[in-house]
Amino acid sequence: MTKRLFIMLGLVLVLVAALAFGFYLHIQKLIASAPKPGPQTVSSTKVAALEWQPQLSAIGALVPVRGVDLAAEVAGLVRSVHFHSGEDVKAGDVLIELNADSDTAQLHVAEAAAELSALVYQRDKAQFEARAISQAQVDADAADLKGKKAQVVQQQALVDKKTIRAPFSGRLGISTVMPGQYLNAGDKIVTLQNLNPILVDFSLPQQRLSQLQVGQQVDLAVDALPGSTLVGKISTINPKVDSNTRNVQVEATLDNAKHQLLPGMFVNVAVNVGSKARYLTLPQTSITYNPYGATVFVLKPEAADKPNLVAQQVFVTTGQTRGDQVAILKGLEEGQEVVTSGQIKLKNGTPVLVDNSVVPANSANPKPQEH
Repeated sequence: MTKRLFIMLGLVLVLVAALAFGFYLHIQKLIASAPKPGPQTVSSTKVAALEWQPQLSAIGALVPVRGVDLAAEVAGLVRSVHFHSGEDVKAGDVLIELNADSDTAQLHVAEAAAELSALVYQRDKAQFEARAISQAQVDADAADLKGKKAQVVQQQALVDKKTIRAPFSGRLGISTVMPGQYLNAGDKIVTLQNLNPILVDFSLPQQRLSQLQVGQQVDLAVDALPGSTLVGKISTINPKVDSNTRNVQVEATLDNAKHQLLPGMFVNVAVNVGSKARYLTLPQTSITYNPYGATVFVLKPEAADKPNLVAQQVFVTTGQTRGDQVAILKGLEEGQEVVTSGQIKLKNGTPVLVDNSVVPANSANPKPQEH
């Protein structure tokens, strides 16, 4: 009985093994007959070595060497306006005269009092020499004369404040002040800006401080002058680092003889640091950034006797960027062909078809385009 049971159990095991082997052969046949995936269409470029000028980039703002909003120091009625909006003026030019009749009259009163005090002083000095009055009286007369002269100077200063002059040479802005208008002390009259030269204020991280020095060249790009690069020089480096941002403020000076640049404009600043160097470069779209590193897909022949291309994933070490380009420090060699778009469809060994009719941007100085 036991022997028959073992025989039956053996037959069942043989049957199960036969069925499993048959199923395995069926699966292998299905896999072999499955259609292979076709090549994936990608764009590519050759790894090229380009010469780069190391730069520090920042956003800055244009400020005038001298620029103020002129205002009245004392209140008064505008008698006359001696300028036109947008006019160039020189230092000391009269801009506005306020009504100073009453102040001028007070000045004449003070001058008359000073003249009288001077006569009294001279007369008492003569009497003192004749021993007719005391030294104390002469001293009092001298003090009174000084006080009267001080009043004249004070009143003259008040009269002068009624005439508003340009404190320095520059260009005036737009003003709405009219004759007959009453101005309170501190009311804005017009802006005055010295436009040549002009300054650029920008900030850089404190880690870059050792790369900065006075006289260093600065390249500037302004939206108001598309396609042109302006050149200036660092004139001042702030001796204090901002404790909140840990940035150091830098000021550069550039020529503005044509007055094309105006205070308040923002500019893109690039400070040239160090000497030029050659880097292998690729479009930034070529790089796939992952938590475990940056990778690219390199195109290689499928086999020595087959011209078809396949993709191979390679780890790279990236460096600084410049516009649409990125420097490759390790992982590639000059002349290798690298995928620039379509990487999401690829894995190691995927056959590819290169179509460069549309390629990603690859400019060192990209310009925004509006359509």
